[in-house]
Amino acid sequence: MSKSRKITIVGGGQSGLQLGCGLLSHGYEVDIVQNRTAEQVRDGKVLSSQCMFDQALQNERDIGLNFWDAECPTVDSINFVVPAPDGSGKAIDWNGKLDKPGQSVDQRVKIPRWMTEFERRGGTIAIHDASIDDLERYAKQSELVIVAAGKGDIARLFERDAEKSPFDRPQRALALTYVNGMLPRPDHSAVNFNLIPTVGEYFVFPALTVNGPCDIMVFEGIPGGPMDCWKDVKTPEEHLAKSKWILDTFLPWEADRNRNATLTDDNGILAGAFAPTVRKPVGRLPSGAIVLGMADAVCLNDPITGQGSNNASKAAKAYMDAILAHGDRPFDAAFMQSAFDSYWAYAQFVVGWTNALLQPPPPHVLNIMGSAQAFPVLAKRIANGFNDPRDFFPWFAVPEEADAYLQKLAA
Repeated sequence: MSKSRKITIVGGGQSGLQLGCGLLSHGYEVDIVQNRTAEQVRDGKVLSSQCMFDQALQNERDIGLNFWDAECPTVDSINFVVPAPDGSGKAIDWNGKLDKPGQSVDQRVKIPRWMTEFERRGGTIAIHDASIDDLERYAKQSELVIVAAGKGDIARLFERDAEKSPFDRPQRALALTYVNGMLPRPDHSAVNFNLIPTVGEYFVFPALTVNGPCDIMVFEGIPGGPMDCWKDVKTPEEHLAKSKWILDTFLPWEADRNRNATLTDDNGILAGAFAPTVRKPVGRLPSGAIVLGMADAVCLNDPITGQGSNNASKAAKAYMDAILAHGDRPFDAAFMQSAFDSYWAYAQFVVGWTNALLQPPPPHVLNIMGSAQAFPVLAKRIANGFNDPRDFFPWFAVPEEADAYLQKLAA
């Protein structure tokens, strides 16, 4: 490859910075455009819950971006609970150990550090909101423009793919609460995942934030239900109180761990909702120039399966591999489609699994989740499916396959 191929990435989050740092190591010239400085990210609101599993973390290790292994608490397992309908305790409760630990680094910690590293490797960062006119300019100046962020006009460049997007509105009311002072679970750490039928889901796991180790609570309320309760919350104190109210009301064992929990900081909260959406990856500008969408810009999942940052990491890896394999050839629409297709070959399984969990669980899924209590090997397999959701197929999706698999386990 000639050393001077220039690539512009709009959006400096998990995928944009990971791809940018990786490409710089391979001799590409890379500009990143994003709308906030490192200080603004560090001092701003939390951006996500970002629990990452081993494959995604390995992508970071491979390009030397794993700066927190010594200080970030590990996530060692997945624990799954369904409360008994009469409120008398737990109807289902099992734990599956992860083959390799996961970790969650607050993006307010990660992004500023990665920005510094990107510049250290020779990349250039410009801070401003990119408009369509800006994209036209980048397209003239660069051989490839990748959009890894975008609201408003930029987001509309990428057409919604109705075939791949079953929902046109939010499926959950979402909230995050970063806390200190939560009691650790016995034995080893976990993503403690609680599924409350007809109400929603709550999961929680250890993480690293701006002031050290913490726990991140994630609330997923079914719209119109009792956990769809964030609209009137005005202050950080009210947000924490509402979080504790949900646990007191539906999950007393989780409430017990949080009697002394306090917010990590006033910015350690978030609430909102969005529709899970897959978009077509090639965006056409008014001039006819084309840009390539990446990660959340073209494949946005509900957080119910905790795959957002994992997907972003895997999208960046798929795109980097595609760019490196492409050599000196022009980055045309066929290249863009094929780079996305190589990512979609993986991501389609994540999307299918995530969208399935947003629906009321069919009998075969209830059967699987209940059976994991009796079969530790099944609990372990489900837990490790969070690292690679392709392993859930076909048995998680097809009732006959689920029955056959469970019969084999029972035998």
